[in-house]
Amino acid sequence: MAFQNVVGNKLAQAEMNTAGYETIYTTPLLTRTYVKNIDICNTNGSAQRFYIHLVPKGNSANAGNSLFYNAPINGNTTVQWTGSEILTAGDTIQVQGSAAGIAVSITGGEAT
Repeated sequence: MAFQNVVGNKLAQAEMNTAGYETIYTTPLLTRTYVKNIDICNTNGSAQRFYIHLVPKGNSANAGNSLFYNAPINGNTTVQWTGSEILTAGDTIQVQGSAAGIAVSITGGEAT
């Protein structure tokens, strides 16, 4: 499966759950996903922490599949990650924040 016909789109946008990891994106069957940008916005006035994991199908979020692990983010700021990560069918993006008010937006593309 080549990436000649990649359709760019918003993969996920959510407020991070504080009670545990939440799956905000699952790669569809017969698809590969290209993760290009991740924006994390802390709308709180104080510093918080967040986690983002790229989890292989059938696994759970852990240190081995973390992109951000217990990462600090100052109050009223945005952190942007730009890179290149590939997910295969059934892989998920899971997130968690230390407080309400931490939002995440992920863009990239899907190829079928």
